[in-house]
Amino acid sequence: MGFKKILKVILIVLLFFVGIPLAAVLLEGDYRNELMPDGLKGVSFADKVETPETIDVWRCDQEKTVKVNFEEYVACVVASEMPATFEEEALKAQSVAARTFAMAKIKTKSPVCDSTHCQVYKTEKELIECHPKGWENESWEKVKKACRATEGELLYYDGELVLHPLFFSSSGGQTENSEDVFVSAVPYLISVSSPYEEKATHKDEEKSFTLKEFAAAVRKSFPDKEFGTISTDRIKILSRTAGGRVEKMQVGDVTMKGTEVRSALGLSSTLFTISFKEGSGWNGLSPSNMKIVFVSSGSGHGVGMSQYGADGMAREGADYKEILKHYYSGTEIY
Repeated sequence: MGFKKILKVILIVLLFFVGIPLAAVLLEGDYRNELMPDGLKGVSFADKVETPETIDVWRCDQEKTVKVNFEEYVACVVASEMPATFEEEALKAQSVAARTFAMAKIKTKSPVCDSTHCQVYKTEKELIECHPKGWENESWEKVKKACRATEGELLYYDGELVLHPLFFSSSGGQTENSEDVFVSAVPYLISVSSPYEEKATHKDEEKSFTLKEFAAAVRKSFPDKEFGTISTDRIKILSRTAGGRVEKMQVGDVTMKGTEVRSALGLSSTLFTISFKEGSGWNGLSPSNMKIVFVSSGSGHGVGMSQYGADGMAREGADYKEILKHYYSGTEIY
């Protein structure tokens, strides 16, 4: 056999054993990429975070750490944080947010507690005890089913685990930019509309204070601030955030944050208006009888996912991924 024929045979053999498998790998890669949602193309699944078998939870009242099955923990958080009467797709969205929150704590080596400082966690036994008889037969099963449907799924932004999957009760129609409430801007925590909150519980809540009561409340909460004289002409809203909440407010000689006023007065949200009216016994001379009226809507800090908004979106036909992508802009779920 001549040299050229031998070379030709070698090339054919190489093509068979190397070229075809290589082509198959390349084709398989293209095929998989075509199956991926557009937002996941180019995302390396090697960076996908795997959830653990268990999680350590600090029980505040008991002052001890307990080890809990991770997915059981997620289901208990969902049942503690969101009414089981909500739509299943809303419960699924909450499960992904709760799971991501826990994983973010684990990844950053931060402790996980059972209070609102982190996310509320009650054991299955505690949940059953604080609900009407028979709750476990339908509602608890509904929550567990929703969590099983999303098992292991987490929120990612730009291929990285979301570290701040914040959520709250209701927005009053618009969520907030993170930098308008907390310290810094987070790209997936931006102000978005939340139109489907008809069933939200905190709407147009009215709280009234005499000027004396109002002044006492803010002075007690912020004893280091020099308020000077607090009178009706020195109480006013100065600016609002992108979500419509009070950003800054003048109180006497001090410019306060809306969140500070909310905290001092026990308001449900910083989405409020103020007005003044004459109190009982008003004689036209004593401003101490003047009342300041706060009317607020929404409940919570307003950043991230509105739980009532998620339920409303679900009732309108949105699935849990659509809900999550709406409230956490630019994120993906896998």
